[in-house]
This record gives sequence, C-alpha cells and structure tokens, in this order.
Amino acid sequence: MSQQTGPLAGIRVVELGNFIAAPTAGRLLADFGADVVKVERPGTGDELRRWRLHAGDTSLLFRTLGRNKRSMTVDLRHAEGQELVRALAARSDVLLENFRPGTLERWGLGPDDLRALNPRLVVVRVSGYGQTGPYRDRPGFGGVAEAIGGLRALTGYPDRPPTRVGVSLADSVAGLYAVIGALMGLLRRDREPGATPGEVVDVALYEAVYSLMESLMPDFDAFGVVRGPAGSALPGVAPSNTYRCADGKYIVVSGNGDAIFRRLMHAIGRADLAGDPRLADNAGRVEHAGLLDDAIGAWTATLSQEAAEAALRGASVPCGPILTAADIAKDPHFEARGMHERHRVRGHDTEVTFPGIVPTLTERPGRTRALGPELGEHTEAVLAELGVTGDAVARLRENGVI
Repeated sequence: MSQQTGPLAGIRVVELGNFIAAPTAGRLLADFGADVVKVERPGTGDELRRWRLHAGDTSLLFRTLGRNKRSMTVDLRHAEGQELVRALAARSDVLLENFRPGTLERWGLGPDDLRALNPRLVVVRVSGYGQTGPYRDRPGFGGVAEAIGGLRALTGYPDRPPTRVGVSLADSVAGLYAVIGALMGLLRRDREPGATPGEVVDVALYEAVYSLMESLMPDFDAFGVVRGPAGSALPGVAPSNTYRCADGKYIVVSGNGDAIFRRLMHAIGRADLAGDPRLADNAGRVEHAGLLDDAIGAWTATLSQEAAEAALRGASVPCGPILTAADIAKDPHFEARGMHERHRVRGHDTEVTFPGIVPTLTERPGRTRALGPELGEHTEAVLAELGVTGDAVARLRENGVI
C-alpha cells in the first residue's frame, strides 16, 4: 500500500470490528491517512466479505468499507492471538471494536488491560446498547437500533407497517460518532500530554439513532405530541414532499422557506396562494399542508419530471429527481466533485466505480490508496513490525493463531 498521506498520517488504528459500524469508522480514519490494521478471523474474516456477494469470494461492499486498510488475521480466542493484539495496541493510537460488552474483557483486551500497556491509547467501543445500563448485554444490530431509537415509528405510511431505509443507517451514523469520539480523544491527548489514561469512547447504536430524532422527545414531554409515520412528507414543515409527474417519475420539492414558498406558488401558477395571509408563515402552511400538496401535485401531474424540475430551478426553488444507481453513474455533478472513483478489482475485467471520499479537504485531502484488502494480505508485514518473523510466523500459522 502506498505511503499514508492526509491529516491523520502517522496515526495507527487497530480495528477489531466486524460488519458495518466500527469498520465504517475505520474506513473514514483510513481515508484521511491513518494506518488502519483490520484484525480478522483466520479463514473467514469479516462476515461483510460475503454480504451482497454477486461473484467471487469478496463483496464490493467489503471492498468499499475496507478501503485503505491493512488486513491481518488473528484468532482472538487464542491466548497467543490476544498477546499479538496487545503488542499491536501498545504501538497504536486508537483501537476500534464492536463486540458485545464484556467480550474484550474476557479476553484480557479491555480498556484497562490495554491502557496499562499504552496509557495514551484511545479505545472506541461500539455496541447495540452501550457499555452500561440494563440492556448492555442484549445483542444489538442496526435494524433493531432504528426501532429502539425512535426512527422506525416515523417511517412509512400510517396505514402500513413501518419501513426501513435501504442502507445500514444506524451503523453508519454510529461509525460517524465513533470517528468524532476518536478524534476528540486524540485531540485531548495532544493538548494534555500528561493526561492519563487515554479516552474511552462509548457509542451505542440506539443512541446514535436517537440523536437524529430532533425534537421528538421534547415535543412529547412538553406538549404530549406523539409523532407517527407521515409518508414522504416532513411533519411540521410545509410544503416539503414528493410529487408524481406526468411521466410517472417523481420530484422532491422543498418550498418551506417563506420567500421560497412564494416563488414556488408563482412558478406553479398559484399566485393566489402566494399572497394568501393564512400561508404567510410555516405554521399556517403546516395547518393547510393538504391544500398545498394538492396544488403542487396537480401542477406536477401536467409536466414531465424534467420539465417540472427545470421550471422550479428557474424559480430558485429547491427540488430534485429521485436518482437510482444508474442515474447517479452518469450524473455530471457527481463526476465533477470526484464522487466517482474507478478502480481495478480482482475478478473484474473492467474498472469498477466506487463512491469518493467525504468530506473534501482543500489542503490535505483524503484519497483512496487501495480498496478493501484480501483476507490476511498484510499479516506478515504487520507481524514483522512487531518483531515476529521467520519460524515464529510459521509456528503461529501451524497453531491456527493467524
């Protein structure tokens, strides 16, 4: 792998996580230069390698979330494997994990054990319900966290079962919080060089979701409001919805700013609504949201999606089509912003498009040095950095430790 660059160059991260949450955090840190060593089970590796597997033995999902990392195989249930992780943690800055609470402690790899070896180590822990509380020992996945955290109560339509977003939202948001926590731990370490021990970051999947719920709880506690599903609309904000066009396609329109609303009404030929005093502010528009949705929907039903979008863009009204992967692949703005990266992948004859790096930094941007690695691709290189070479490596392999 090419030499690390970016603002996190020189930071070493040990990733013990599987699936989405902790690996998302590891990918983000790796994108901006951190040396992320992903520790995987010998023989099978992260189960993500086989999620959405369309061909071969490693999914493109893993190639994406494993971007810029090094893969090392270690059996964490083996005493010698645990010792290897201790040696690695002793030389690292951050350790990421998303095992069920108590698992690392049983292996002698808990925060107290590791910080005894490396007092400045930042330990980032991601779990379903957090490291404390009555639910800490429950198994937790992202879909369950979306239900517990309040999100699923708001999704879908009132007369149908709750739905989910088609991506691992809870895990991805938890990964973002894990990165924020890791960076704050590193910042404290550098600002307070005498401070010990290093920070322990506790990220719960359900709390990551709950943090997105805006005023859900205060509205309930103060006013007794219990929100429910509202389809494609955003409750308390109007007009903001999805509308069907004459060609059967849909357009998302957000006309909820006062000035934007007036421009929108003029654009759809409803100057009467633009000047209606009942609709002068958001509160009035929310009260008459059905009237506004009917007016906008009647207008979009007469135009193709492209024509409706052109008219609304001409009036400076925020709007946009609902893009599929096929649409995104040919969208010029994604291309211009560097959001389409093309890389060679083992087993594919042509380059494959992957999402670009977010956020964009002007001075020391992140970059893709390599896609997700083969299982154990860097085991011997990492072991050599720990001083383990030759016969010792062969013995570890023979004993199933690596």
